Order: sequence, then structure tokens, then C-alpha cells
Amino acid sequence: MFDAQIYLYSFGSVLLVSLISLIGLFTFSVKEESLKKILLFFVSFSAGALFGDAFIHLLPEAAESGISIGISLSVLGGIMLFFILEKFIHWRHCHIPTSSRHPHPLAVMNLVGDGAHNFIDGLVIGASYLVSVPVGVATTIAVILHEIPQEIGDFGVLLHAGLSKKRAMFFNFLSAIAAVVGTMVALICGSGEIAIMIIPFAAGGFIYIAGSDLIPELHKETNPKKSAAQLAAFLAGVGIMLLLLLAE
Repeated sequence: MFDAQIYLYSFGSVLLVSLISLIGLFTFSVKEESLKKILLFFVSFSAGALFGDAFIHLLPEAAESGISIGISLSVLGGIMLFFILEKFIHWRHCHIPTSSRHPHPLAVMNLVGDGAHNFIDGLVIGASYLVSVPVGVATTIAVILHEIPQEIGDFGVLLHAGLSKKRAMFFNFLSAIAAVVGTMVALICGSGEIAIMIIPFAAGGFIYIAGSDLIPELHKETNPKKSAAQLAAFLAGVGIMLLLLLAE
């Protein structure tokens, strides 16, 4: 059944997520050292938000009628899909600017992998709103927080591959539009039952991204004060997800 509110929230959210791809423009006015500090904050913050959304919103919603083997397999499916993206398409969530010491995959591989990931993001956002508006809002916030450092990294990959700033912005935005397609698919094909199947799948993907890609990057920092700041940002990400739940 058509619900105008769900469509409005879903497409508004996914368009906002897609516009994050343009954030690379603002990095040129920021010094490299300052940019690394900002990215470190967002990586910590987004790791907490992804874990928080998975364990505070998505999994409890999926297990509302009880935990089943289907839910467990869906979580594992989300983990496996992102493992496959990284293993065979050689794309991963990386938030460190590219350099000779820290190379990234070729631009085409990055765009293909990022496009596939953005499509899944859109699918997840649409499915989340089909479950409920609060779950959709929480998931959108989690996606935005991890897209900010990700898109900055992607923009750097394209520049490193030889693309001009304009072409890098265009292709990065084109890749981000895949999220809109994902949301459209979720809303057209979706129902309450299908959404509940996608939700634990999304939780598995979020757990994989946070645990496999983001946390290892945070472990590279060994300075006690900076590590404490990372922990505070991580807890803030979890806290936002908890506050959203309490505000429902």
C-alpha cells in the first residue's frame, strides 16, 4: 500500500546521503594534518553509530517476534556480502587519504565497489522506513556518519588516479546516486515481511564495516590522549542511537 510519508522520508534521506558525495570540495581548504584529525573523529563516531544502530535498532526490530535461524542467516549474509565486495572487487571502507605509503585500488574498481555499496545503503534506508520512521531515521544517521569520511577517501582515490576535480566530483556523485535506485527498489518491491528480512542483513553489514574496517583504523593510533578522544567519539555514536530510541 502506498504511503506518501514513507516515500517522502525515504527519498529525502537518500538524497541527503547522496549529497554527502560532494563533501570532497570542502577538503581543499583544510590542512592535511587537520583533515586527518577530523577524519579520525568521524571514523570513531561512525563506528559507534553503526554498532549502535545494528544492536539498538535493527536487531531488536528484526527479533521482535523472536530470534530465528532466518535472522541469524540474514546477519551472516550481510557480513558475507561486504566480505565479498572487499575480497573480489578489491573495494573497502577506507578513510585515509591516498598516498604512496597508503595506496588505494584503481578508480574504476573503487567506483564499482562504491556504487554497489551505495545501492545497498539505499536498499537498507528504504527497508528501514518500511519498518518504521524512527528506525529509518536512525539508520539514515548511521549511514551519513560513515559516508562522510568514506566519501572524502573516495574523492582522494579519484584524484590520485588522475581525474580532474570536476570529473572526480561528477563520478563520485554518479556512484552515490545508486543509493536512490536502491531505495526505489526497496519501496516498490518491499512490504513489511521483506523489510524484516533486509533489516538483519543490514545489521550484519553494519557490524562488518564497523568491526572489520573502522575499528582496525582506530587501533593504529596509540597516543593515550587521542585514544581517549576516539573512545569518547565512539561512545557518542552509540549514545546518539540510544537517544533516538528513547525519543521514540
